[in-house]
Amino acid sequence: MWVNHAVNYLFFILEVVTVALAIVIVFALIVGLSAKAKRAKKGQLNIKSLNKAYQNSQQQLAHEIFNKTEFKKLQKQHQQAQKLLHKNKAALSNVFVINFNGDIKASQAESLAEEVSAILQVAKPDDEVVVKLESPGGAVNGYGLAAAQLARVKQANLKLTAVIDQVAASGGYMMASVADQIIASPFAIVGSIGVVAQLPNIHRLLSDKGVDVELHTAGKYKRTLTMLGENTEEGRQKFKEELEVVHRLFKEHITHFRNKVEIEKVATGEYWFGQSALELNLVDALMTSDAYLLEKYQTGQYNLFQVEYQIKKSKFAALCHSTLNLFQRVGP
Repeated sequence: MWVNHAVNYLFFILEVVTVALAIVIVFALIVGLSAKAKRAKKGQLNIKSLNKAYQNSQQQLAHEIFNKTEFKKLQKQHQQAQKLLHKNKAALSNVFVINFNGDIKASQAESLAEEVSAILQVAKPDDEVVVKLESPGGAVNGYGLAAAQLARVKQANLKLTAVIDQVAASGGYMMASVADQIIASPFAIVGSIGVVAQLPNIHRLLSDKGVDVELHTAGKYKRTLTMLGENTEEGRQKFKEELEVVHRLFKEHITHFRNKVEIEKVATGEYWFGQSALELNLVDALMTSDAYLLEKYQTGQYNLFQVEYQIKKSKFAALCHSTLNLFQRVGP
């Protein structure tokens, strides 16, 4: 009995040490690669004319369904439109389209900063920035930074439109709320104005195995809750107070940018689909991003450009990034 218990205990310790070492190694590699990437800051700004993309798709389809006479007529119309566009190019307003697909850390905020900076250097007063936003939310500091990048557009007195096709909740809605207008598809998920945090605690498991964990801090609330040690009611209460502070700041942010919203009615952590979100003034119109941009193009009054800043990653860095995302999905 004693021998079996000792062997089981030894295997438990080995498992804990192995997992801990694996986590430390992975995170060390990620931190090192991240630091190297920041020093190198290798990235590329890609610009795509959406006007040309629309024209090309129209011509490809027309080539299949029109007869030769109709197709030649369409080509002639395109040529005339191109000449007119080139002649009046400077007089037309520009629509700059940005895609933001948010993860839990809002890691695309760095690319967003580059995209906004590029646009602000060339934009005219009557231009518009459209951000196609997809995010279920995540870390408050990451999404706070991303929202601040979008706020730069408004500070430059440019029109900012946020379009939500599927979901912009929590931190995603924090970003969207900065916009002059928010457009959502009918079944897009919007809202979740709340704060959540969860932390596993394995103190009892360790105690049952005879493992003691010591935690030393300087400062009464340097660590309120811990994964390994025994948590106190005082620590839990302080942790909840910190969450309430973040929630209050979140509500103030929404109120500042969308003063028509009844904040206490919507800041419950709930989410709504498009139509309900419209009734609650969380969004301003129901439409997909494709419909909104195509409508702009068909007026013939806008040059539409997709602006994307891509940060180059090595295959190994991409693998480490995927591993980090796995830890984030299964972690707190």
